[in-house]
Amino acid sequence: MAASMNDLSALKSLGFALPSPAYLFGAIVFGLVGMVAFRFGRRGERPVTLWLGVALMVYPYAISRTWLLYLVGVALCAGLWFDHGRG
Repeated sequence: MAASMNDLSALKSLGFALPSPAYLFGAIVFGLVGMVAFRFGRRGERPVTLWLGVALMVYPYAISRTWLLYLVGVALCAGLWFDHGRG
């Protein structure tokens, strides 16, 4: 059953809002990168890569602003890049 406009406006008045398409895209992309990094870190016994992968998969649940999602995601991906170059 589809949500009516009254239901959406009631949720919005309570402080709930649907994420933007840009947010959903970023959450999916960074989550997938995190999953790959987690598996690579686990198989290669690289704890830094493993935990950066976990962080990439989990942090979108704690951040609600799109610009902050991308900022943190790029910073964590940069951490993966530097860790990969280190080892």
